Amino acid sequence: MAIDPQAQALLDMMAAQGAEDFSVMTVPQAREAGLGFIALEGEPEAVADVADRTVPGPAGDVPVRIYTPDGAGPFPVVVYFHGGGWVIGDIEVADRPCRSLANVARTVVVSVGYRKAPEDLYPAAPEDCYAATVWVAEHAAELDADATRLTVAGDSAGGNLAAVVALMARDRGGPAIARQLLLYPAVDAGGEYASRVENGEGYLLTKSAMDFFYGHYLPGPDAVEDPYVSPLRAADHSGLPPAIVVTAGFDPLRDEGDAYAALLRDAGVPVEHLQNPTMIHGFWWMLGVVGHVRGVFDQVGKLLREG
Repeated sequence: MAIDPQAQALLDMMAAQGAEDFSVMTVPQAREAGLGFIALEGEPEAVADVADRTVPGPAGDVPVRIYTPDGAGPFPVVVYFHGGGWVIGDIEVADRPCRSLANVARTVVVSVGYRKAPEDLYPAAPEDCYAATVWVAEHAAELDADATRLTVAGDSAGGNLAAVVALMARDRGGPAIARQLLLYPAVDAGGEYASRVENGEGYLLTKSAMDFFYGHYLPGPDAVEDPYVSPLRAADHSGLPPAIVVTAGFDPLRDEGDAYAALLRDAGVPVEHLQNPTMIHGFWWMLGVVGHVRGVFDQVGKLLREG
């Protein structure tokens, strides 16, 4: 299938504006460029309540932002990890998508401001995310949420972190996670995939940018084999929570996301695989400029409400 015309128009606009690849930027420049995604996300949706606080982490307090939808609880709860290659992105960039998710899924959303690289290398990010998930599970009642309906979720690097937290929770004996929502996740740091060649240039996330992000995140080349870096490489995927895996056709991460959905299914994990063959990487953050994205939010919201 051809690329979505609105997604192509966005790419053309960025090229006309001389947008540079992340791989040629400094980390501060990349973080500044990442803030540009906010303009693509549409107007912020109103929710019943938004609260900023901190929760205990392994190296100090971890900031979180809690979104509560309209209606009567207790609600399901989603612990959300933003994308950005473990280097860029933050709670502010993820604010509008989290509002939209809270509304469409009628769920409390807890967005986690985990530590980023290169200041804090792996495993700082997943350990912060795991700690925040434990806190949410233990304090769900305070959030007007139901701990038995807890989902871990994230986009891109955040999808990696959600998959990793699901593995950690299984391996460490809790907390209980009802579902994992993996939006075009990075699940194999060292693999060879056709989509990384086919879509490695010209579709927002490039192969060079992926190398830039992994180069800042990982402490060394051997880390790619660690299942908490590359969840696809875990020896065993049984006993993991049911998954919603969302992939994009014009994304270098497409094939590893498809492979992870298949691995989970083969291990007996229930999987809903939402393929979006006309989309590019990062589309979850494009609700204001790409019409297709609203339908994906609606699909995800329906699955989370039914789960």
